Amino acid sequence: MDKDDLREAVWDDLEASGVARFPFPPHGRIPNFAGADAAGDRLAATDAWRDADVVKANPDAPQLSVRRRALREGKTVYMAVPRLATEEPFYELDPERLDAEDYDAAATVSKVERYADTVGVDALGHVDLVLSGSVAVSEAGARVGKGEGYSDLEWAVLSAAGLVDDATTVATTVHERQVRETPQPAAHDVPMDLVCTPERLVGTDTQYARPVGVDASLLDDDRVDEIPVLQEYV
Repeated sequence: MDKDDLREAVWDDLEASGVARFPFPPHGRIPNFAGADAAGDRLAATDAWRDADVVKANPDAPQLSVRRRALREGKTVYMAVPRLATEEPFYELDPERLDAEDYDAAATVSKVERYADTVGVDALGHVDLVLSGSVAVSEAGARVGKGEGYSDLEWAVLSAAGLVDDATTVATTVHERQVRETPQPAAHDVPMDLVCTPERLVGTDTQYARPVGVDASLLDDDRVDEIPVLQEYV
């Protein structure tokens, strides 16, 4: 099963089983799922989470509770501007500069602009933990996203800037139905260290290599023109 077929199989399964949660349909997105908060609790019980001061998080619905928890626990949260389309491609949510009653709203993709500053890559400093959304993921740490490639591009840019490295933990929260055998990851795919479901925590001890920097050979001129920050690294 290739990545496209695997995505369709997972989306269909989550919908047919009743596991999918708003927004509907699950197809074409990082799918929300029943038990997403419990999966986040699994992540929050790890040393990697407790030790993290800076979290780069995806903006999708199933990871919302984790972003909110991060702010409540005093962690700075960065979320990418949609499609990395601006000169300052990350939203910065610093809990010390927010009112506590605003944490829940600030962590949502629909309201983050009201509360966050937009910053350039260098403003992030070292990222301790990367939270990724997944359509499917294997117990060996191979992740399949929704197919647009932005999560891997964000890693590539941060890697090129020296802000993610071997000390950075990469985690995802998913439903058990999303834990699947996956195709061999491509060289630019970022492997997961932790896979958290409502039922269990999988430490993958992944053998897949982390990509380092931006691979210009994978980028056409249109993609580089659309994403200003890439122009610094190609």
